[in-house]
Amino acid sequence: MTTTSFDFKRDALPHLIAVLIFLILTAVYFSPVLFEDKGLAQHDILQFKGGAKEIQDYREATGEEALWTNSMFGGMPAYLINTHFSGDWSGYIHKILTFDLPALAGNIFITLLCAYILLVAMGMSSWLAMVGAVAFAFTSYNIIILEAGHNTKSLTIAYIPMVLAGLLYALRRNLWIGAALFAVGLTMNLHFNHLQMTYYMLLLVIIFGIVELIYALRHGTIVELLKRGLVLGVAAILAVGVNFGRLYTTAEYGEHSIRGKSELTQPNSGENVGSGLDREYAFNWSYGITETMTLLIPDFFGGSSSASLGTDSETYQAFTSMGVPPVQAEQIVTQGLPMYWGPQPITSGPVYVGAIVCFLFVLGIFIVDRRWVSWLVAGTILSIVLAWGKNFEAFNFFMFDYFPGYNKFRAVSSALVIAQVTMPFLALLALWKLINEKGAIRDLDRKLLISGGITAGICLLVWLFAGTASFVGASDQQLIQAQFPIDAIRADRESMMRSDAFRSLVFIVLAAGLLYLYLKNKLSANVAIAGVGLLVLADLWAVDKRYLNSNDFQRNVVATHFQPTPADQAILQDKDLSYRVIYLPNPFNDARTSYFHKSIGGYHGAKLRRYQDVIDRHIAQNNLEVYRMLNTRYAITGDPKQPVQRVPGALGNAWFVEEVKPVQSPDEELEALTMFDAGATAVVDVTKFPIEDHSYATENASIKLTEYQPNYLKYAYEAAEEGLVVFSEIYYADGWQAYLDGKPVEHFRADYILRAMQVPAGKHTIEFKFEPKAYTLGNTVSMISSILLLLVIVGAITYAVKKKPTEVPIVEKV
Repeated sequence: MTTTSFDFKRDALPHLIAVLIFLILTAVYFSPVLFEDKGLAQHDILQFKGGAKEIQDYREATGEEALWTNSMFGGMPAYLINTHFSGDWSGYIHKILTFDLPALAGNIFITLLCAYILLVAMGMSSWLAMVGAVAFAFTSYNIIILEAGHNTKSLTIAYIPMVLAGLLYALRRNLWIGAALFAVGLTMNLHFNHLQMTYYMLLLVIIFGIVELIYALRHGTIVELLKRGLVLGVAAILAVGVNFGRLYTTAEYGEHSIRGKSELTQPNSGENVGSGLDREYAFNWSYGITETMTLLIPDFFGGSSSASLGTDSETYQAFTSMGVPPVQAEQIVTQGLPMYWGPQPITSGPVYVGAIVCFLFVLGIFIVDRRWVSWLVAGTILSIVLAWGKNFEAFNFFMFDYFPGYNKFRAVSSALVIAQVTMPFLALLALWKLINEKGAIRDLDRKLLISGGITAGICLLVWLFAGTASFVGASDQQLIQAQFPIDAIRADRESMMRSDAFRSLVFIVLAAGLLYLYLKNKLSANVAIAGVGLLVLADLWAVDKRYLNSNDFQRNVVATHFQPTPADQAILQDKDLSYRVIYLPNPFNDARTSYFHKSIGGYHGAKLRRYQDVIDRHIAQNNLEVYRMLNTRYAITGDPKQPVQRVPGALGNAWFVEEVKPVQSPDEELEALTMFDAGATAVVDVTKFPIEDHSYATENASIKLTEYQPNYLKYAYEAAEEGLVVFSEIYYADGWQAYLDGKPVEHFRADYILRAMQVPAGKHTIEFKFEPKAYTLGNTVSMISSILLLLVIVGAITYAVKKKPTEVPIVEKV
């Protein structure tokens, strides 16, 4: 290593300009957020705010973490809702990297920044890296998931390029700086806890590792590869350590959730249901095989399930010809119609990586070094095949059944996030190679024309023969029944396909033309790069604006959504410490109720497995005894004439029972809830909780909840004889500890999901405290790891400033 002087203009200024441009792009796209104090009505974010309200209120009031909430599904751990880990300092890193920009703006900015870091780490010029950053960040899926409220998914994806940057830099150039960058990138990727996106990244890294291993074996560099791989492994352990609290509690909870193994047996079978999600549920959102064309032509399948049309559309003309007043017809077509006609149930929009990116990706296959092409093309193919889901059963069902951890994830169409990383990456490698080595590549102009011909030719064929498609969608029958002009709607679907095919054709021709002129020395490299960059931005920006534009932003979104209704106000007059509410119109996809009340419903992708069993078998069948045992006091009906109904016979927070009904399996336990008196009988699986006494006296026995916090419950009871109490609280062994007069005592599960306890005669106090060891241990490991990561960051920055990293010729550069 040799000491080098620092030249600000040469070394720092281009990067500062890049950051400034990224801030400008972010500010322009999200100006309503940054300058008008507006927000989006993001479905998942609004649901999150409802489900997290009790947790956040407790944090603000006490400065502590609740770790449990009773606001959704009768009660559940808060780990996957809104839990802070004080030992995890990675949140501060994110704030620094994003200048603490508000959500949405911060999401896109960090995506731009991380993609830029990857391409600069490869050795690309700042201007070329900026073009690549735009191609990465403004892929349509990145915008569509923000509109839907998948903010943590967006941020997890955003940090994937930084992880790859560290990985490649460590293997290709300087091990220590690369390993530090890898540790930071992986730490941040894991911080947002969207493990499905991290899983897809891991699959891409595995493919990369296989290619590297093969290359090392062929070229005798296996020892060097293993040495560097070992250092990267330590960096990965450090990243996991920083996030250990979050990962550990998630893993512990996952075993009890619908992502874990069911305790029930299949109907008419003695075999246990496998772990993971139900296959049909997991593959419900599978990308169609021909739908893959949206990577090149955005509206190949009609765009979204609620697309706006103009007054020049066939549908508008059809409505007016039917006698619908023009103003009303315009309102109908602009508010959104189901133009999507693909195989998915519904969609907010297609995954579009860009026509120019597709063109350059194909060019990359011809001109980029085989070692790069191998893993990037393999990753792209895997991404597409995984996204096909049930449309390619032979492969995907095998993956679901046998590949470790894969059956924990749903909406397999999101596997295309791999392609939205690999395709721009290979595209930029191709552009980089073309710009820098145009004289060294044989027949480069011919390969350029072939690549353009392939991609533009596909667009041309679609434009010419679009009319041969059916354009029949799953929602068409409902549209026909509603007397919508279905023929006109299908004609507009055809028009959308044809128009976007021509649009992509034009962008490809323009980009290819610029590069061809550069090859013929008619344009400079900077002009060619700038021209391609502007075309990429124009292409992606215009498509993104179809799905998220200024009209989508509103003021006071949260306040408006959570304005209490007359039903809420009526229920809130009841000042008892704890009771539950059900929202009848849509109980299990609604967390708004949880904002005001303790709900037996909610909205969450990882409910407790046993609670889901009770939903499926009993709550969905309106089993009144289950309502009673869950202390469901009120039902919100959705009927303006009678918005609230009192549920008869709610049993309260706890009660003494007269008898135990012993059962021998979870199946019997769940079935026993069908015909039983919840106030008199406790159903207990005695194979797991042996109980000798099966009958109890309840005369002169009473119990009352005297203190309530999300993670602490206190009861006072009095009983003339020994008894058995059932608590209307969800049983969760990993953290809840019962105390009798301050001393720890055992409690057990009854009625499939509730807590129960045998209690002595007399006057006593019972307490339940949620003190999970996983949180305490995990937070401690996170704290130690955060300190170590901080030292690594400081060391890497010092090293990078003082030393000039030497290139290690493990492999040749592109």
